Amino acid sequence: MDDKISQYIEKVEPWQAVVCRELRTMVHTTIPDVEESFQYGKPHFLKNGEYAAVIAVAKDKVNFMVFNAQEVPEVKGVLRSLGNGERKAATLTDGQDVDYPFLADILAKTTSAP
Repeated sequence: MDDKISQYIEKVEPWQAVVCRELRTMVHTTIPDVEESFQYGKPHFLKNGEYAAVIAVAKDKVNFMVFNAQEVPEVKGVLRSLGNGERKAATLTDGQDVDYPFLADILAKTTSAP
């Protein structure tokens, strides 16, 4: 695990740190050979050298974005498209119940290619 990512997580609001740690664990469980990289000031996760996911903390939210998500449909209020739909993002807020299995399923779908 990348120490810069651990430091990033420890500097955010306590509720955000909990969400970030859970997301990080979920990514490692879903993609056993995932690589961590701290790029552009955010934790990135790569599979076979290609971007798989990123965690971005903002003032009052945590964003979790997956790549290669063209085939993943948007879910109103849960998962939105970015760019040309090749990226999908979930915005998580304080007190929100996070459906980690749902996010893991999305990540598994977007990283299923070798």
